[in-house]
Amino acid sequence: MAKARTRGARALIWLFVLIAGLAGANLAAVQFSGGSWAPQLALDLEGGTQIVLEPRLAEGASITQEQLDQAVEIIRQRVDASGISETEITTQGGRNIVVALPGEPDAATMQRIQASAKMEFRPVLASAAANPPGATPTPEATEPADEAPASEPTDSWDQAWITPALQAEFDAFQCADVDPTKVADPDRPFITCSTDGTARFILGPVQVDGADIADAQVTAATNSQGQATGGWAVSLELDGNGPADFEEITRAITGLPEPTNQFAVVLDSTVLMPISSNAIITDGNASITGGFTREGAQSLADQLRFGALPVSFQVQSNETISPTLGASQLQAGLIAGLIGLILVVAYSILQYRALGLVVVLSLGIAGVLTYLVVTFLSSTEGYRLSLAGIAGLVISIGITADSFIVYFERIRDELREGKHLTSALETGWKRAFRTILVSDAVSFLAAVILFLLSVGNVRGFAYTLGITTFIDIVVVALFTHPLLRLLARTGFFSSGHRLSGLDPQALGAVYRGRARFREPVLAGKGATSSREAQRRQSIAERKAAAATTGKED
Repeated sequence: MAKARTRGARALIWLFVLIAGLAGANLAAVQFSGGSWAPQLALDLEGGTQIVLEPRLAEGASITQEQLDQAVEIIRQRVDASGISETEITTQGGRNIVVALPGEPDAATMQRIQASAKMEFRPVLASAAANPPGATPTPEATEPADEAPASEPTDSWDQAWITPALQAEFDAFQCADVDPTKVADPDRPFITCSTDGTARFILGPVQVDGADIADAQVTAATNSQGQATGGWAVSLELDGNGPADFEEITRAITGLPEPTNQFAVVLDSTVLMPISSNAIITDGNASITGGFTREGAQSLADQLRFGALPVSFQVQSNETISPTLGASQLQAGLIAGLIGLILVVAYSILQYRALGLVVVLSLGIAGVLTYLVVTFLSSTEGYRLSLAGIAGLVISIGITADSFIVYFERIRDELREGKHLTSALETGWKRAFRTILVSDAVSFLAAVILFLLSVGNVRGFAYTLGITTFIDIVVVALFTHPLLRLLARTGFFSSGHRLSGLDPQALGAVYRGRARFREPVLAGKGATSSREAQRRQSIAERKAAAATTGKED
């Protein structure tokens, strides 16, 4: 028994260590990451920003519904990857896309939403610093003159692509004339500039298409010896024709003098960066480095991983919107949760007497853990609490209460068999915990499936449901059961006080052996207590009583 009491105390210590750890993580988020002790609210409760995106199309062109649906899905994936939850993305008039975000989006989020992220790898044929504005005549277009090369180029990095007309256009080119919406011919060279407008390039035909990018992840940048440099890199995994094409170009240009030993990462018709080929890549796994910040590398990786928008978009309007539900609906949701909590507590006390206080304390611990987890996710992962999320929290009260009922009824079953309270606790716990795990596993699986298959507010409901289901297991294992272990050592509970909720006589028939039992008769109550005992018997107990009575007769 002393060992059980020690295990109970140890579990409670671990629980309070967990609570202290979560509180410390929230404190660190508040102090160093601009977090808050209160969860952020979603669009329906706080309001936010509505952005209308208009497709940038050539004159006379139109966008199809298929392209529009594809763009909506890609934008949704990009926004979800940035950690912003409860975003509403819809179409408008069969042409525009409306993105409603909670709060005010930052520049990185806006860039994620708009960027088409069409990526190409082209060899660098020539490069130079950008011309000062107005220093030279500006050509009318970025496309090279239609002049045949002196000799037929044999590959995309052949210098024969640079004709006199192309060279003259390059010499006069102004970076201000780069049009990111214009799609360059993938089979011809073209002139463009870096994204910051400081350098200009003549690029050969496309060697590797962005469609061959299977994955893009942020990793720590390393040098040739594999040692971390302290910077960030974007690791690319190529599939399709990508590995063979990438091996071909790196094998050809590695070791050539600059800039011909470089290929350019072209994003939306501008050069993100020229990359020197220092080794032959044969396995289709490449790494892009070049002074990335952590946020910049993550933004690029997300765009590439989720694919390119079928068309480019520009912001038509950007305005603040008010909450769709407002404070009154939030108040109604909280009141509903409070009513549900009061009913659960009232039922627990009426049904389980002093054990109902254990339910109250357990629900309090579950509430503290849930609040700390939701607040931490809100500060660090961009999670926002919506009305649907609050509904998930309200439902969790019933899930948690159900676990207590399963456990308490198992204990009472063991007491009906005539076991001592301490033994009934341990046996009842082993049987109840398996049931609780199965029940919570079903709820958690439902939450995961709902989260994966749904969008918008429904995902918020599934998210909170999954969190609280996991917390339910933690509370029952680290608080409810250990607390009962400690209470079982007290005279009030171990003696089976009639207000403890564990009075063997008040529970009905008490087994004396296999298929034998007695009916408790309380002093001063006579036949009334006997009838009460019979009323509380299970069907199996009544059958056993009838059989035993028949044998005695």
